[in-house]
Amino acid sequence: MNPDDPRAVRTRARLKEAVRDLAAHQEPATITMSALAKRAEVNRATIYLHYPDVDALVTDAMEDTLAAVARAAALCPLDAPRDRAPDPLAELFAYVADHATLYARMLGTHGSARFSARLRERLTGELTRRFAAGHRPPGWEDVPADVHAAYLAGALAGVIAHWVVAACPGGPEGAALAFWKLFRQTTP
Repeated sequence: MNPDDPRAVRTRARLKEAVRDLAAHQEPATITMSALAKRAEVNRATIYLHYPDVDALVTDAMEDTLAAVARAAALCPLDAPRDRAPDPLAELFAYVADHATLYARMLGTHGSARFSARLRERLTGELTRRFAAGHRPPGWEDVPADVHAAYLAGALAGVIAHWVVAACPGGPEGAALAFWKLFRQTTP
């Protein structure tokens, strides 16, 4: 099968839409191939032509949202004042808030380990590229840039997961500011 074939592209789009719809109403671990096939109006065998399992499909379906979160994180001016979250970070938490149910399901206890790992991976990649371009806060020269990026990505992914799963008060603005204060506290 040619993945660039227009029919394959359309089928993957239908499958992604179907899994996002289902994940908005139930835990990803409970989504079956039969339910996906019915929702996407395809044969179960068709799903297996494109994805080995539901988790792979869920992660692929969420790739656009992962990219948006990673881009927003990478745009943060890392030297902004501690008492005001940078706009890209506030926008990142607002974006997650707009998709909170889906993020809570994906990052919760019965969520997708693959999605969680992919979120950290994307964040680490974006931050590493940013650091390589010279946008790294001073004072970290004795720590490899990729390790620094992984540390920040893990912290941000953890705060996002805790925030959406625990439904913490304060809204996206409060979560962004809390993360920013923690981040700024750990800078030299």
